[in-house]
Amino acid sequence: MSQPSRKPQLLLLTIFLLNGIEFLQTGMIAFASAPIMGEIGAGPEEFSLVSAAYASVAVLAISQQRWFVERLGWRRFLQYSLSIFMIGAVICGSSQAYSEFLLGRLVMALGGASFMTSARIMVNHIHPGPQRFTGIKAFAVALAAGTAAAPWLASVSVANDNWSSIFWIVVGASVVVFVLVTAVFDGESPSSSDSDKSQSHPVLLMLLASGAFLLLYSLQRTYYDFYSDGIPIFLTASVAVVALIYYVSAEHRRETPLIRVRALLNPRYVAGVLLFTCCYVILGADNYVLPALLQRTLGYTWQTVGQFQAMGLASALVSWFILARLLPKYPSPRKFFVIGFGALATFGWLLSGLTPAANLWLDILPALLLNGVFMMFVMANAAIQTFRDVQYDEAVFSHAQQAKNMLAQIGLALGISLATIGQQWRSTVHYDALARNIHPGNPIYLQAVDHLASQVSTVLGQADAGRVAVALVAQSLAQQANLLANLDHFSVIAVIGGLGVVVSLSQRLLK
Repeated sequence: MSQPSRKPQLLLLTIFLLNGIEFLQTGMIAFASAPIMGEIGAGPEEFSLVSAAYASVAVLAISQQRWFVERLGWRRFLQYSLSIFMIGAVICGSSQAYSEFLLGRLVMALGGASFMTSARIMVNHIHPGPQRFTGIKAFAVALAAGTAAAPWLASVSVANDNWSSIFWIVVGASVVVFVLVTAVFDGESPSSSDSDKSQSHPVLLMLLASGAFLLLYSLQRTYYDFYSDGIPIFLTASVAVVALIYYVSAEHRRETPLIRVRALLNPRYVAGVLLFTCCYVILGADNYVLPALLQRTLGYTWQTVGQFQAMGLASALVSWFILARLLPKYPSPRKFFVIGFGALATFGWLLSGLTPAANLWLDILPALLLNGVFMMFVMANAAIQTFRDVQYDEAVFSHAQQAKNMLAQIGLALGISLATIGQQWRSTVHYDALARNIHPGNPIYLQAVDHLASQVSTVLGQADAGRVAVALVAQSLAQQANLLANLDHFSVIAVIGGLGVVVSLSQRLLK
């Protein structure tokens, strides 16, 4: 199939931009979800359907990546993918209604879901040795830079009342990558024989698509219906899991599968993918709770939160530069895993002790910086170690990347669902405990109401001032309950980080 021409610098730039677009667009849309909902007239439930539909189409598109490359070659595959992705981004950027935005996101997933997979496989087109490690650097820097830039660019776009510029940014970057792909890859026709090509089965493909959608949709619905419709959600998720298990089993039995499951069943790869999936679950949960803590609970402005999250995630970029210098001299990953999970534990511990008077610079930014350290020290090392035994066969390596990135989509959705269920549960528990002290017989409560009423009585009448004071106390009660629920989440994250340190010291597979 098409191979890159002798233009190594352009290939590195292609890898960087292709991977960067994936993390940039995902991060910007996630961070700007609330303003986008307001512009397209969608509620949280409708927007959750967009997320579930995008992720399910992404799983399907990632599963087909190798199949298309074998038949189209790299140049045409990437040109078609970028074109479809740009069409979807234009639809989203021009959308005035929910249905238009949903269509655009589905088209974007169809074209762009495999960008990260393709970029990582392109690294293996570089000759082994220092040159390939330079390719890994380009890939990792793109991940860190895209992740860090996303909240800042999104906050600037929305602050300037131009939310659609989020999509014009990725269209512009995609045009550049399209030109690079045309220059880097030759026009050679695919050369794989039919016996070597991946084979797609339409029934199994439908099973994968429906199973992924049902699982992701049921996970998204937990935020709204977990306590009222828990049994239907559980049954839907169970059917989805059975469908996905059957799909994997069928692929394992086939002689020419779409994804070579049998070749991936080695201990190092399985352990690495489990680690990756756990990391994505953590990232999904934190990406839900952290903005809720900073925006809704502590009351910081939307743009301020975007700027500080960007500064915090920039530590991932610094961490990679440090890691890139240390890895050639000290390749054993154990110490880096310990540092990464130690950073996660400290991140959770710092945020679990916040108060309503927390200072952004002194109390919150150091924790956000440690979160970036965790992302790079754990996930970058996991990437290097996980694929060590499958990187010598391009087809198997491609399938390994596809499987990992398909699980990443599910892991992120699972993390968000676990976080939403946990926040609902803990905030309810804390609210009930706090509300027991809110009654007319409590002198502290009466004193607080009288104090607030006296402050607002100069603007409102005495009767209205009393009602407003009671409402303000209730609002403060809900805020305190949400804060305590947020702190509980980060206490759990601290424990997970500590367990990660223990497991890193004792495990023997990724070493």
